[in-house]
Amino acid sequence: MTTPGPLTPPKPVEVAAHPKRTPPSASLPRVIAKRAAGLLATILVLPAFAAYVLGRAVLGPVKAFAGWSQALSILPGLTGEYLRRAFYQLALAHCGQDVCTTFGTVISHPTTSLGNRTYVGAFCVLGDVTLEEDVLLGSHVSVINGGAQHGIERLDVPVREQPGQWRRITIGRDSWIGDRSVVLANIGRHCVVGAGSVVVTPLEDYAIAVGNPARVLRYRNQESLTSAESKAEA
Repeated sequence: MTTPGPLTPPKPVEVAAHPKRTPPSASLPRVIAKRAAGLLATILVLPAFAAYVLGRAVLGPVKAFAGWSQALSILPGLTGEYLRRAFYQLALAHCGQDVCTTFGTVISHPTTSLGNRTYVGAFCVLGDVTLEEDVLLGSHVSVINGGAQHGIERLDVPVREQPGQWRRITIGRDSWIGDRSVVLANIGRHCVVGAGSVVVTPLEDYAIAVGNPARVLRYRNQESLTSAESKAEA
């Protein structure tokens, strides 16, 4: 009886891009209303942004930004979503269009980048990270800067004072991270991470992973790859 070898990622295959969706003319009033609401939200957050800029000169960018992120995180409903997006588009390194950060979510660093149509569920915590376009995060997801932010070797020095490694984490385009997952390593594009998983090693594109630590079950493009190979052999 042979023992199966380790699961390896399949060779990349070309995936046809979906055509751009053209909204029907009937949705034009909705588009106009959304843009007007976005403009109003930007006007409303200008005093908060000005206060953040002033606080940045005194407290530094990280402490000043984290305080405003915490304050804005408790604004409920659609109003809160519009106001948070408007503030983040002014304050973050990048915050794309139609980004949604829901109730209770806190971002700790102004260098964070949120791609277009990113959705961040309730009570998430984001460190110094990049979320590419169309990333979905469930609720209570933590994306932190690696698992070695503090050293633990010395017993005569408190852990908080020991130097560590700070890694910027990227979650690739169109990846979906399930509720209550913890992400400590990069995740490729088009991945799916099951609820409650702990990602401690990088995931290749198209991976479906679950568990603590997260292990790859299969790759989303394996079926396409198998079909392509079968046709080539035929």
